[in-house]
Amino acid sequence: MKVGQLCMKLVGRDKNKECVIIDVLKDDYVMIDGKTRRKKCNIKHLIPLGKEVKLKTNASHDEVLNALMAEGITVEVKKTVQKKERKPKVEKIEVKTKKNAKSKK
Repeated sequence: MKVGQLCMKLVGRDKNKECVIIDVLKDDYVMIDGKTRRKKCNIKHLIPLGKEVKLKTNASHDEVLNALMAEGITVEVKKTVQKKERKPKVEKIEVKTKKNAKSKK
């Protein structure tokens, strides 16, 4: 396994999705990215597809997506939703009147 090698994930939530090796770690682990989440993965969970893309070590997600698109692999780009600005909470102030003060006694 080497940087730029195209693989398919065999197990887990990203099963049957294409990915690219972006870094080789020790103890049979690699860092992957692509249609999968960018994460550390055991090489036993990957099957090589026999293709390579030109990438540098620890390439950014955008560089990986561009390399996959150059190989003809379509990748969905998720749009991020911006959070709405929260309004500050308004505290309720209890107003004491003469009637309320007399009834409590």
